[in-house]
Amino acid sequence: MKAFSPGTPSTMAPIGHTSGMAAPLPEFLGLGTQKGGTTTLHRLLEQHPDVYLPACKEVHFFDQNHDAGEGWYRGHFTNAEPHQTCGEITPFYLFHPDVPGRIHNLLPKARLVVLLRDPVERTISQLFHARKRGFETLEPFDALAAEAERLQSCDPVSLQKHSYLSRSRYLEQLDRYEALFPREQLLILRSEDLFSTPELVWQQLLSFLALQPIDWPGTLLRANAGDGLGDQIDPALRHQLRQQLAETVAGVRSRYGIEWEWS
Repeated sequence: MKAFSPGTPSTMAPIGHTSGMAAPLPEFLGLGTQKGGTTTLHRLLEQHPDVYLPACKEVHFFDQNHDAGEGWYRGHFTNAEPHQTCGEITPFYLFHPDVPGRIHNLLPKARLVVLLRDPVERTISQLFHARKRGFETLEPFDALAAEAERLQSCDPVSLQKHSYLSRSRYLEQLDRYEALFPREQLLILRSEDLFSTPELVWQQLLSFLALQPIDWPGTLLRANAGDGLGDQIDPALRHQLRQQLAETVAGVRSRYGIEWEWS
Protein backbone atom coordinates (compact mmCIF):
# COMPACT_ATOMS: atom_id res chain seq x y z
CA MET A 1 0.00 0.00 0.00
CA LYS A 2 1.38 3.36 -1.02
CA ALA A 3 1.49 5.94 1.72
CA PHE A 4 -0.03 9.35 1.12
CA SER A 5 2.82 11.60 0.03
CA PRO A 6 1.49 15.07 -0.77
CA GLY A 7 2.84 17.01 -3.72
CA THR A 8 6.54 16.67 -4.40
CA PRO A 9 8.10 17.26 -0.98
CA SER A 10 11.61 16.80 -2.28
CA THR A 11 11.27 20.15 -4.07
CA MET A 12 10.52 22.03 -0.87
CA ALA A 13 13.39 24.36 -0.01
CA PRO A 14 15.27 23.64 3.21
CA ILE A 15 14.02 25.81 6.03
CA GLY A 16 17.47 26.50 7.40
CA HIS A 17 18.63 27.56 10.85
CA THR A 18 17.97 31.10 11.94
CA SER A 19 21.23 33.00 12.11
CA GLY A 20 22.12 34.87 15.25
CA MET A 21 20.15 32.57 17.53
CA ALA A 22 21.82 30.67 20.35
CA ALA A 23 20.10 27.50 19.21
CA PRO A 24 17.88 26.57 16.27
CA LEU A 25 14.26 25.57 16.25
CA PRO A 26 13.17 22.25 14.75
CA GLU A 27 12.42 22.06 11.06
CA PHE A 28 10.29 18.94 11.31
CA LEU A 29 8.04 17.30 13.88
CA GLY A 30 6.77 13.77 14.34
CA LEU A 31 3.19 14.24 15.52
CA GLY A 32 2.09 10.71 16.32
CA THR A 33 0.13 8.60 16.60
CA GLN A 34 0.72 7.03 20.00
CA LYS A 35 1.48 3.30 19.73
CA GLY A 36 2.06 3.85 16.03
CA GLY A 37 5.84 3.42 15.83
CA THR A 38 7.08 6.89 16.75
CA THR A 39 9.90 5.59 18.94
CA THR A 40 11.07 3.38 16.08
CA LEU A 41 10.83 6.41 13.76
CA HIS A 42 13.01 8.39 16.19
CA ARG A 43 15.65 5.66 16.29
CA LEU A 44 15.61 5.39 12.51
CA LEU A 45 16.02 9.10 11.81
CA GLU A 46 18.76 9.57 14.37
CA GLN A 47 20.92 7.26 12.25
CA HIS A 48 21.13 9.94 9.56
CA PRO A 49 24.22 12.13 10.18
CA ASP A 50 22.40 15.26 8.99
CA VAL A 51 19.54 14.89 11.50
CA TYR A 52 19.60 16.16 15.06
CA LEU A 53 17.03 14.88 17.55
CA PRO A 54 16.97 15.68 21.27
CA ALA A 55 18.18 12.98 23.62
CA CYS A 56 14.70 12.77 25.11
CA LYS A 57 12.35 11.53 22.41
CA GLU A 58 9.24 13.34 23.67
CA VAL A 59 9.94 17.00 24.43
CA HIS A 60 6.23 17.80 24.96
CA PHE A 61 6.80 21.51 24.33
CA PHE A 62 3.62 22.25 22.39
CA ASP A 63 1.39 20.37 24.82
CA GLN A 64 2.59 20.07 28.41
CA ASN A 65 5.53 22.51 28.48
CA HIS A 66 4.34 25.37 26.28
CA ASP A 67 4.47 27.84 29.16
CA ALA A 68 8.21 27.17 29.49
CA GLY A 69 8.76 29.43 26.50
CA GLU A 70 10.68 29.42 23.25
CA GLY A 71 14.07 29.69 24.94
CA TRP A 72 13.43 26.49 26.87
CA TYR A 73 12.47 24.75 23.63
CA ARG A 74 15.54 25.98 21.77
CA GLY A 75 17.66 24.63 24.58
CA HIS A 76 16.88 21.10 23.42
CA PHE A 77 18.72 21.79 20.15
CA THR A 78 21.80 23.59 21.49
CA ASN A 79 24.15 20.76 20.48
CA ALA A 80 22.98 20.56 16.87
CA GLU A 81 25.67 21.10 14.24
CA PRO A 82 25.04 23.95 11.76
CA HIS A 83 24.52 21.51 8.88
CA GLN A 84 22.01 19.34 10.72
CA THR A 85 18.25 19.39 10.31
CA CYS A 86 16.61 19.55 13.73
CA GLY A 87 13.44 17.71 14.61
CA GLU A 88 11.57 16.16 17.48
CA ILE A 89 8.87 13.53 17.90
CA THR A 90 6.08 13.74 20.47
CA PRO A 91 3.02 11.56 19.73
CA PHE A 92 0.67 13.60 21.95
CA TYR A 93 0.97 16.46 19.44
CA LEU A 94 -1.43 14.80 17.00
CA PHE A 95 -4.23 14.48 19.54
CA HIS A 96 -3.94 17.56 21.77
CA PRO A 97 -6.42 20.13 20.42
CA ASP A 98 -4.28 23.18 21.22
CA VAL A 99 -1.10 21.95 19.57
CA PRO A 100 -1.75 22.65 15.86
CA GLY A 101 -2.24 26.38 16.50
CA ARG A 102 0.80 26.58 18.73
CA ILE A 103 2.98 24.85 16.14
CA HIS A 104 1.67 27.12 13.41
CA ASN A 105 2.44 30.23 15.47
CA LEU A 106 6.07 29.24 16.07
CA LEU A 107 6.90 26.90 13.17
CA PRO A 108 4.56 27.72 10.26
CA LYS A 109 6.90 26.07 7.73
CA ALA A 110 7.60 22.91 9.73
CA ARG A 111 7.32 19.58 7.96
CA LEU A 112 5.00 17.26 9.83
CA VAL A 113 5.25 13.46 9.85
CA VAL A 114 2.30 11.32 10.93
CA LEU A 115 2.21 7.55 11.38
CA LEU A 116 -1.28 6.01 11.27
CA ARG A 117 -1.74 2.50 12.61
CA ASP A 118 -4.81 0.29 12.17
CA PRO A 119 -7.06 2.18 14.60
CA VAL A 120 -8.47 -0.93 16.27
CA GLU A 121 -5.02 -2.36 16.95
CA ARG A 122 -3.81 1.06 18.08
CA THR A 123 -6.71 1.36 20.55
CA ILE A 124 -6.06 -2.09 21.98
CA SER A 125 -2.34 -1.43 22.25
CA GLN A 126 -2.84 1.82 24.14
CA LEU A 127 -5.38 0.23 26.45
CA PHE A 128 -3.11 -2.63 27.44
CA HIS A 129 -0.12 -0.26 27.66
CA ALA A 130 -2.10 1.85 30.15
CA ARG A 131 -3.07 -1.20 32.19
CA LYS A 132 0.52 -2.47 32.22
CA ARG A 133 1.85 0.92 33.37
CA GLY A 134 -0.84 1.34 36.04
CA PHE A 135 -2.62 4.24 34.32
CA GLU A 136 -5.74 2.13 33.89
CA THR A 137 -7.39 0.04 36.59
CA LEU A 138 -10.70 -0.66 34.83
CA GLU A 139 -11.36 -3.74 32.74
CA PRO A 140 -11.19 -3.12 28.96
CA PHE A 141 -14.95 -2.89 28.34
CA ASP A 142 -15.37 -0.59 31.33
CA ALA A 143 -12.41 1.60 30.39
CA LEU A 144 -13.79 2.21 26.91
CA ALA A 145 -17.27 2.86 28.29
CA ALA A 146 -15.85 5.43 30.73
CA GLU A 147 -13.77 7.30 28.13
CA ALA A 148 -16.31 9.92 27.07
CA GLU A 149 -17.12 10.96 30.64
CA ARG A 150 -13.46 11.06 31.57
CA LEU A 151 -12.60 13.34 28.65
CA GLN A 152 -15.54 15.63 29.36
CA SER A 153 -13.99 16.36 32.74
CA CYS A 154 -11.09 18.07 30.92
CA ASP A 155 -8.69 16.28 33.24
CA PRO A 156 -5.25 16.51 31.55
CA VAL A 157 -4.32 13.03 32.77
CA SER A 158 -7.39 11.50 31.13
CA LEU A 159 -6.77 13.51 27.96
CA GLN A 160 -3.38 11.85 27.62
CA LYS A 161 -3.84 8.46 29.27
CA HIS A 162 -7.50 7.47 28.76
CA SER A 163 -8.15 8.67 25.20
CA TYR A 164 -8.28 5.22 23.64
CA LEU A 165 -10.99 5.55 21.00
CA SER A 166 -10.59 9.29 20.59
CA ARG A 167 -6.94 9.02 19.56
CA SER A 168 -7.91 6.47 16.94
CA ARG A 169 -10.34 8.85 15.20
CA TYR A 170 -7.61 10.19 12.96
CA LEU A 171 -9.57 12.46 10.64
CA GLU A 172 -10.75 14.71 13.46
CA GLN A 173 -7.14 15.23 14.51
CA LEU A 174 -5.77 15.71 11.00
CA ASP A 175 -8.54 18.19 10.17
CA ARG A 176 -7.07 20.56 12.75
CA TYR A 177 -3.68 20.44 11.05
CA GLU A 178 -4.98 20.66 7.51
CA ALA A 179 -6.92 23.78 8.47
CA LEU A 180 -3.59 25.50 9.22
CA PHE A 181 -0.92 23.77 7.13
CA PRO A 182 -0.88 23.02 3.39
CA ARG A 183 -0.89 19.32 2.61
CA GLU A 184 2.58 19.55 1.11
CA GLN A 185 3.88 20.04 4.66
CA LEU A 186 2.30 16.80 5.88
CA LEU A 187 3.58 13.30 5.23
CA ILE A 188 1.05 10.64 6.21
CA LEU A 189 2.50 7.14 6.51
CA ARG A 190 1.01 3.82 7.47
CA SER A 191 2.66 2.47 10.61
CA GLU A 192 2.57 -1.07 9.30
CA ASP A 193 4.70 -0.04 6.31
CA LEU A 194 7.42 1.24 8.61
CA PHE A 195 7.97 -2.35 9.72
CA SER A 196 7.09 -4.29 6.55
CA THR A 197 8.88 -2.08 3.99
CA PRO A 198 11.23 0.13 6.01
CA GLU A 199 13.56 0.81 3.07
CA LEU A 200 10.67 2.39 1.13
CA VAL A 201 9.60 4.49 4.10
CA TRP A 202 13.21 5.57 4.55
CA GLN A 203 13.31 6.94 1.01
CA GLN A 204 10.01 8.74 1.54
CA LEU A 205 11.38 10.38 4.68
CA LEU A 206 14.62 11.46 3.00
CA SER A 207 12.66 13.05 0.17
CA PHE A 208 10.07 14.74 2.38
CA LEU A 209 12.63 16.14 4.82
CA ALA A 210 14.98 17.17 1.99
CA LEU A 211 17.82 15.16 3.53
CA GLN A 212 20.99 14.08 1.77
CA PRO A 213 20.29 10.67 0.20
CA ILE A 214 22.17 7.92 1.98
CA ASP A 215 21.84 4.17 1.92
CA TRP A 216 19.28 2.45 4.10
CA PRO A 217 20.97 2.03 7.51
CA GLY A 218 20.05 -1.64 7.48
CA THR A 219 18.86 -1.60 11.08
CA LEU A 220 15.32 -1.04 12.29
CA LEU A 221 15.08 -1.25 16.04
CA ARG A 222 11.47 -2.02 16.88
CA ALA A 223 10.75 -0.20 20.11
CA ASN A 224 7.98 -0.57 22.68
CA ALA A 225 6.61 -3.70 21.05
CA GLY A 226 3.63 -5.17 22.83
CA ASP A 227 3.87 -8.26 25.00
CA GLY A 228 1.00 -10.06 23.29
CA LEU A 229 -1.63 -9.18 25.88
CA GLY A 230 -3.72 -7.52 23.19
CA ASP A 231 -4.04 -10.90 21.45
CA GLN A 232 -5.99 -12.12 24.48
CA ILE A 233 -8.70 -9.48 24.14
CA ASP A 234 -12.32 -10.57 24.04
CA PRO A 235 -13.34 -11.04 20.37
CA ALA A 236 -16.60 -9.24 21.15
CA LEU A 237 -14.66 -6.16 22.18
CA ARG A 238 -12.54 -6.26 19.04
CA HIS A 239 -15.75 -6.51 16.98
CA GLN A 240 -17.22 -3.56 18.87
CA LEU A 241 -14.13 -1.48 18.13
CA ARG A 242 -14.28 -2.33 14.44
CA GLN A 243 -17.84 -1.06 14.33
CA GLN A 244 -17.00 2.12 16.24
CA LEU A 245 -13.99 2.91 14.07
CA ALA A 246 -15.36 1.87 10.68
CA GLU A 247 -16.02 5.49 9.72
CA THR A 248 -12.41 6.41 10.49
CA VAL A 249 -11.10 3.56 8.34
CA ALA A 250 -13.34 4.56 5.43
CA GLY A 251 -12.35 8.21 5.77
CA VAL A 252 -8.62 7.52 5.86
CA ARG A 253 -8.96 5.26 2.81
CA SER A 254 -10.85 7.95 0.92
CA ARG A 255 -8.61 10.86 1.85
CA TYR A 256 -5.13 9.31 1.92
CA GLY A 257 -5.46 5.99 0.11
CA ILE A 258 -4.37 4.11 3.22
CA GLU A 259 -6.05 0.78 3.95
CA TRP A 260 -5.87 -1.84 6.65
CA GLU A 261 -6.80 -5.50 6.21
CA TRP A 262 -9.44 -6.34 8.76
CA SER A 263 -10.08 -9.95 9.65
